[in-house]
Amino acid sequence: MTANHWDERYRGEDYLFGREPNAFLKREAHRFAPGEGVLAVADGEGRNGVFLAGLGLRVHAVDASAVALEKSAKLARDAGVEITRELADLGSWTWPEEEYDHVVAIFIQFAAPDLRAQLFESMKRALRPGGLILLQGYRPEQVELGTGGPPHRENMYTRTLLEEAFADFDILHLEERDMVIREGRGHDGPSALIELVARRPEPRGIARSQSDERSP
Repeated sequence: MTANHWDERYRGEDYLFGREPNAFLKREAHRFAPGEGVLAVADGEGRNGVFLAGLGLRVHAVDASAVALEKSAKLARDAGVEITRELADLGSWTWPEEEYDHVVAIFIQFAAPDLRAQLFESMKRALRPGGLILLQGYRPEQVELGTGGPPHRENMYTRTLLEEAFADFDILHLEERDMVIREGRGHDGPSALIELVARRPEPRGIARSQSDERSP
């Protein structure tokens, strides 16, 4: 999907995926601490980045759609928060390394398998040791439900796929969920979900930070 495709999808007064943050991200908010840095991958119109900024995090939101980032800026102004926004093609972007305390990737299933593998590795390298990645997406069953996401089973996540992709991380949470979600007109109805929280290991002999110790 091209940037022009996403510009057209995001164009208009309404917010394609709503203004409220993703429910999984809200449930996992106890893992964050004010002042920590977070990369919001493909943050779109800003619902998740603005939520994170409201928790006192330093948010770097990246997306390929200029239209989405304009709407993200408005959402941030309305909420009275500041986030750093960057227009970028994630497939060719020069990803920072060991820069963030957290990486958040919610429904980034525009990525076919080859690009997905590249993005996962880039997200892992962007984390500082001890940092967390929080990821939610659809399982292959979602294609039949048709309530959100692309119509491509190969773009979806399975438990085995995530276990293998993050085998070098400490998996703190990996759960499949079947539930109804209401996230604008883009995600609306019964959904086949899977969610992951994983920690980049610390070098041997280095204790985990206090923020990591908040994880149950």
